[in-house]
Amino acid sequence: MTPLERRYRRLMWAYPRAYRSAHGDELLDVLLGHTDPKRSRPPLKEAAGLLVNGLRERVWQATTAPMWADGLHLGVTALCAAHLSGWLPYATSIPVWCALSTLGLILTIMGRFRLALPLVLLTGIKSWTLGTGVVFVDATLLPIEPAFLMHDALYGNSGPIGAAAWSLPACAGLAILAVRGERPRRRSLWWPAVVPLLAVADPAWMALDDPSPLVLVRVVAEAATLAGAVWAGRMTGDRRWALAAALYLVAGSTAFGEHLVDQSRQNLAYWGLLAFLTLVAAVAPRGSRTRAFD
Repeated sequence: MTPLERRYRRLMWAYPRAYRSAHGDELLDVLLGHTDPKRSRPPLKEAAGLLVNGLRERVWQATTAPMWADGLHLGVTALCAAHLSGWLPYATSIPVWCALSTLGLILTIMGRFRLALPLVLLTGIKSWTLGTGVVFVDATLLPIEPAFLMHDALYGNSGPIGAAAWSLPACAGLAILAVRGERPRRRSLWWPAVVPLLAVADPAWMALDDPSPLVLVRVVAEAATLAGAVWAGRMTGDRRWALAAALYLVAGSTAFGEHLVDQSRQNLAYWGLLAFLTLVAAVAPRGSRTRAFD
């Protein structure tokens, strides 16, 4: 295998597995046939085209799953990831609870809703009790100081509402999915990688009037994800991404709104941007073309 072919094959991982199995060799032959064999790297335009088209194909393949169940599943996965991210900087102080939250996220990703529901509910109740100082299951010494990333104590800028804002809506979504018994497609196993990106700031108090580089990581990650939901909905005419975005915004707004009167203008402007992107994601699919699958 030449270096050029090897790099083309790596770029083709942007496409879904089923697509690579059906059309991968044919696509590779076309690419190699139109590229100077003396090159060791693909042209930049072709590399970018492969990545964009691969992402587009993944989005289209996602629309083959039931719309409402898949959208709800996606939103619940995002909520579970956000909840775990809030605990991640304090993992050394509450290791068992972080492990239970991680297991709940993994089971949610796998679509095992009936197994994930009690774990997410248990950790959600624990979040609420940590925010109120009530003893639940085990006595936890308060305040819980972070080991890395954060400077404030756990829920130091939040109240009981913000503490449970992510997990309890996730429980409601998991309960609906478990009762209906539908099995949407599994989510990507890359979802746990999202957790560190969200763990760098407290959503209840983003402190954007003087943001640190770590806070900007979360800002960019959330805005880029919602912009991707707008793009996916517009391209496919499907509202599953809008449903997931709305669920995430409602949960995040609950934590943010608990101290609404104390938020800075920068914080309010950023949350307004998230709300605007969510609204655009809801209306973007209107009038878009759909695609038929064999």
